[in-house]
Amino acid sequence: MAEVIKMPRLSDTMEEGTVASWLKKRGDKVEEGDILAEIETDKATMEFESFYEGTLLHIGIEEGETANVDALLAIIGEEGEDISGLIDGSADADSGSEDEKETSEDDSAEDAEASSEEKSDDTSEEEASDDAGSEIPEGVEVVTMPRLSDTMEEGTVASWLKKEGDSVDEGDILAEIETDKATMEFESFYKGTLLHIGIQEGETAKVDALLAIIGEEGTDVSGVISKSGGAKKEAPKKEEKPKKEAPKKDEAKKEAPKKEAPKKEESKPAKNTSSSDGRIFASPLAKKLAEEKGIDLAKVPGSGENGRVVRKDIENYTPAASGAGVQQFVATGEESYEDVNNSQMRKAIAKSLGKSKFTAPHYYLNVEFDMENMIAFRSQFNQLPDTKVSYNDMIIKAVSIALKQHPQVNSQWFDDKMRLNKHVHIGVAVAVPDGLVVPVVEFANEKSLQQINAEVKELAGKARNKKLKPEEMQGSTFTISNLGMFGITNFTSIINQPNSAILSVGSIIEKPVVKDGKIVVGNTMTLSMACDHRTIDGATGAQFLQTLKTYIENPVLMLA
Repeated sequence: MAEVIKMPRLSDTMEEGTVASWLKKRGDKVEEGDILAEIETDKATMEFESFYEGTLLHIGIEEGETANVDALLAIIGEEGEDISGLIDGSADADSGSEDEKETSEDDSAEDAEASSEEKSDDTSEEEASDDAGSEIPEGVEVVTMPRLSDTMEEGTVASWLKKEGDSVDEGDILAEIETDKATMEFESFYKGTLLHIGIQEGETAKVDALLAIIGEEGTDVSGVISKSGGAKKEAPKKEEKPKKEAPKKDEAKKEAPKKEAPKKEESKPAKNTSSSDGRIFASPLAKKLAEEKGIDLAKVPGSGENGRVVRKDIENYTPAASGAGVQQFVATGEESYEDVNNSQMRKAIAKSLGKSKFTAPHYYLNVEFDMENMIAFRSQFNQLPDTKVSYNDMIIKAVSIALKQHPQVNSQWFDDKMRLNKHVHIGVAVAVPDGLVVPVVEFANEKSLQQINAEVKELAGKARNKKLKPEEMQGSTFTISNLGMFGITNFTSIINQPNSAILSVGSIIEKPVVKDGKIVVGNTMTLSMACDHRTIDGATGAQFLQTLKTYIENPVLMLA
């Protein structure tokens, strides 16, 4: 079932987010924990992980676009799944909420006017008391439990990486927070001293609950703490007022530390990546990049907080820096290519085989035959004067005899009918410089091994010299493709339509086999038959191969 992913609330004051970049594109496979996108909030640009596994079916917010929190960001589900209803539903929900908002405003207009005088006195008193009680000392920032996933209602502090009294820089990891989907690192958007921790390790709290307070060292925040305790019981509407003003304060306060940031980064030395217990500190994106590039994170010096490995560390890392002593590769060549126009033969191959592969429901039957008797038979048969038949000639003969007993396999599929052929014309695939041609040995079952050998040699010679006539490549009822002479042990082929099947022949290999309960050296050959399920059922194809096995393993029967 498809999962709808909404624009997450990645900071306590975030009202909208901008997609800085997508690290996955439509159609990509997504694993739980993969980085989907980088999202720019009102505080920082953060990596957003996927909590689901599947295929990225839809992107609702393109790179560079901005949308409100909870807007449709993406949809993940099974490949090919219909999600039109989810996309339309999201659009309807957005427009519907606007209509409801307008309607509710109109309906409540009269009530608001009627009670405006009565509420004005109460409101002024409430605002005065709220301002007095909720006044936050200058330079103090309240950090609340963030919404780290679109379905998150509460979070648990798995561990604090800072303790009360520690100095905090913008971008430092404050804590690891366990959501309903995963345990994620939570960065600080402020600079100062950690004055208060509101949720201890192992404790669970609702989203927007007081998580921590950051400010200047020595600042009295007891009033903020007590006010936060009472605010938890208030309705969400009252909490929204300070949220709207928060970004303005933050923007003014963030400009000052940003100017000092370069100096701090210059003085930060690279620290050991791992802790005493062997844990490696790295951002999710850094871990992903390291895995893709095959880099051992333990060997990468981290430039982040507490030696944490970040993306730039992976991008700037080279094996030479690890002291391995391997000389760095320097490319001396240049990329080059040559465009070759497709020949008419190549175009025809692409058209016919493409049509066959995507219209005929292929399935494959694989068998392994004992070739001991055929090897001996060929050796004896070629002792006849002016005779030198190949294994391919013998296979053509065996196939043609077996087809006479299984007309369903010797069939052809047309749009309006199925033709069961009573004659046997074997198509033999021949490789030529421009591609592949299939000359036809007609009435192969009626010809002797010597006649088949002579005709195949003649047709193959014509094919390589481009002398084949059109009528010599038409009318096949079954096709054989043999790559055994190239050392290929097994492979599958695409059906040569309108035939219903094609037999792929591998090489004869010597290997240990079991005979009469003993392991002996034997010679076997693997064959794979591709069948069109519209005309040949599995049992029908299997019965044909059983008959073929009889003639391959007892070739003397072909002379009967």
